[in-house]
Amino acid sequence: MATKIAIIGMGLIGSSIGLALKKSKGIGGLKIVGHDREPMAAKGANRIGAMDSSEWNMPAAVRDASMVILSTPVVAMKEVMETIAPHLLEGCVVTDTGSTKADVMTWAEEILPSNVSFVGGHPLAGKEASGPDAAESKLFENATYCIIPSARAKRDAVQSVIKIVKLIGATPFFIDVKEHDSFVAAVSHLPLVLSSALVASTTKSPAWHEMARLAASGYRDLTRLASGDPEMNRDICLTNAKEIAPWLDRLITELLEVKRYIEESNDEALTHYFLQNYQQREKWMAGVPLGPSTFGDVDIPSAGEQMGSLLFGQLMSQKAKALLAQYEKPQDLGQKKY
Repeated sequence: MATKIAIIGMGLIGSSIGLALKKSKGIGGLKIVGHDREPMAAKGANRIGAMDSSEWNMPAAVRDASMVILSTPVVAMKEVMETIAPHLLEGCVVTDTGSTKADVMTWAEEILPSNVSFVGGHPLAGKEASGPDAAESKLFENATYCIIPSARAKRDAVQSVIKIVKLIGATPFFIDVKEHDSFVAAVSHLPLVLSSALVASTTKSPAWHEMARLAASGYRDLTRLASGDPEMNRDICLTNAKEIAPWLDRLITELLEVKRYIEESNDEALTHYFLQNYQQREKWMAGVPLGPSTFGDVDIPSAGEQMGSLLFGQLMSQKAKALLAQYEKPQDLGQKKY
């Protein structure tokens, strides 16, 4: 019996998931049906082999699917959920790849029927290029893949998402929704705003045309994220504004502090500032802040545990010794509904 997975949104992430799943061959009788509102994106995904068939009608795409993966811009997910909700198979697993989670989790709770399970997801992988032509099957290899089950998600549904995550080469990582949005605001969303701000502050200069001749690897590295999808970056800021704003305040405070050191020609303070941050980055590059890996096999936290423990540190310290231990041998996805 074929296992149908529908992917809604065949851009970089959706198409890369399709390619990775087809390459893995870890699901018996897998059939991937893709849908994208942009005909060129659907054609591109079909051309590179990211899906078995394309369906222009979204309800038809999800009909009889065991799993539906939403890989659209975050702001579009509410409308997508409203469109597919009446057509989902009982017992279907719905997951997403959105960069922010609070709104998505709320919409899923309000819109999706009670007989399906929603498991939020966020693969921490990507690149500047967008669209199916930039997709690759190895995009998720060794990447952290956040998993945030909804309160009513069934354990076998979470298990199914874990298997998909592992099949595409990523590492499952459980995290509370609020902690997720705050943490990615700091380490993902703040950098993209900073990158764009650097481009804006330099290119608006009357001397930019001459200045650009001197812009080399340092400028290129720091402005890389400004080349990301503008609509996606906008959606990130709109759906995670409450978490991004405080981190922007902290960044501004840091910039004002180092500005003062520079204006005062404070040799000692500048030396300490740059040395301290050099050391912190070196520790991060070496994996020192992580300590013993908490990405291994861990038990799936129950809905009660998730609701009762909002602090990421508490949740992970309790689960780090066994994160997927009870789920090492999930049933063949081709032999059951999710």
